Amino acid sequence: MDSSQHYAQLALLVSCLAWHWRGRDDFFIGANLTVYYSRQQLRQREFRGPDFFLVRDTPRRPRTSWVVWEEDGRYPDLIIELLSESTARVDRTVEKTLYRDRFRTPEYFWFSPVILEFEGFQLLNWEYRAIEPNEQGWCWSHVLGLFLGVDDQSLRFYMLRGSDSQRLRKRRNEPGKSRL
Repeated sequence: MDSSQHYAQLALLVSCLAWHWRGRDDFFIGANLTVYYSRQQLRQREFRGPDFFLVRDTPRRPRTSWVVWEEDGRYPDLIIELLSESTARVDRTVEKTLYRDRFRTPEYFWFSPVILEFEGFQLLNWEYRAIEPNEQGWCWSHVLGLFLGVDDQSLRFYMLRGSDSQRLRKRRNEPGKSRL
């Protein structure tokens, strides 16, 4: 962790999503865990550890790392990197390219708890395209079924009003007042 702000942000993301999905057993949240994606990477000790990642449709159980070849070839469905002065350049370039080209991660976000920079990307046609924020500056995550946005100097999850899928399709850019 680069600062106490990074630690607090990571704890907030993990605890809020775990609480929101407390009745589910079909996801895994990784926080500062290594994702092993090839045996070559393991031999060369090239470690990649996203600050926060989510894998859906997998058993919810403790893990010390995410080993792709032991998890039926599954890569993270969503990654959030917390930017810092020492990591921002790599997170915006090297990591983004790895998550796009190798992991094929459908959604990638970055956030700086220091300067409050926030951006989201969705994988479309083999490229990351910026997710257009709504009027509140929040980005919709299809993977989560939630918005991500900055409030009180923290990245937070936001729910839509109502929960039926019809309303979701019609009112996707109308956020509710509920935050997690």
